[in-house]
Amino acid sequence: MRVIHRENHLIERVGWLRAAVLGANDGLISTASLIVGVAAASTSRHEILVAGVAGLVAGAMSMAAGEYVSVSSQSDTEEADMARERAELAGQPEAELDELTAIYVDRGVEPELARKVAEQMTAKDAFAAHARDELGLSAHVVAQPVQAALTSAATFTVGAAFPLIVSMLAPAGTIPWTVSIACLVGLAALGAIGAQAGGAGIVKPTIRVVFWGAIAMIATALIGSFVGRSV
Repeated sequence: MRVIHRENHLIERVGWLRAAVLGANDGLISTASLIVGVAAASTSRHEILVAGVAGLVAGAMSMAAGEYVSVSSQSDTEEADMARERAELAGQPEAELDELTAIYVDRGVEPELARKVAEQMTAKDAFAAHARDELGLSAHVVAQPVQAALTSAATFTVGAAFPLIVSMLAPAGTIPWTVSIACLVGLAALGAIGAQAGGAGIVKPTIRVVFWGAIAMIATALIGSFVGRSV
């Protein structure tokens, strides 16, 4: 009895993983930076929380809209390419067969074998063969606007909630430092989780996200402190 070995490749996660990591990191960094900046200018917990909540809501909506528009544009381009490919397959099947053969030859297959492979692939599902081998499209890379928008909004909200909770629990005078330190730890955890989920090394992505998170919070703290003294 033949046992079918099925492999689960990490590339299949790329659609939702990209949106999830981007959303959570952006939510944590932007909201933490906003809170730190406001806290550097004012010690009023009420003002800090109002700014944080406003940043969370606005950021989540912005992430969802931005991802939906961006991925929809990608999806429109993919659909246009696929429609053109269907038309070409219907109108000039021999030319398309030659094109598929040439693709396999370019990849190192002998011409005669490449022709046989192209003929067999065309006989089974010509459009699927051309979409995959000519256009580079398959199930795990085709754009999904709604999935990307919902994932980004949800993960942004989760990421943004963390500095908000920390700011509510921290003593008023220590909010900038407490939020900064807690969120850098959170960013390190997110970097490690994202790298692990994607099958990449942990150290480099973690250092990268912590570094840029620290830069963002330092910048907003300096600006908040300057504005607080000037106004």
